[in-house]
Amino acid sequence: MVKHIILWTLNPELTETEKNEVKKNIKSGLESLVGVVSGLIELTVHIDGRLASSNADLMLDSTLESAEALKGYASHPAHVAVANGKVRPFTVQRSCLDFEI
Repeated sequence: MVKHIILWTLNPELTETEKNEVKKNIKSGLESLVGVVSGLIELTVHIDGRLASSNADLMLDSTLESAEALKGYASHPAHVAVANGKVRPFTVQRSCLDFEI
């Protein structure tokens, strides 16, 4: 199995109200992919409880069946639609860590 973890920083030009709406949209969009994308076992987007010591605004924590499933997830049309419509327009930084478990 593979863990796929992403940290994003939102555009600082967004208001706090806009940031909260964007985070909710990212969460609902990405979490809806479980059961749609083959090999995606679980996916949670953490948007609440952020401590002041953090330097990212939200985190995706997902588990996939394999490295091959991760490749399929990355190019799956449903994932690409969420990434292009709900994530990329509102983020300025992305960090990724993928590893086998």
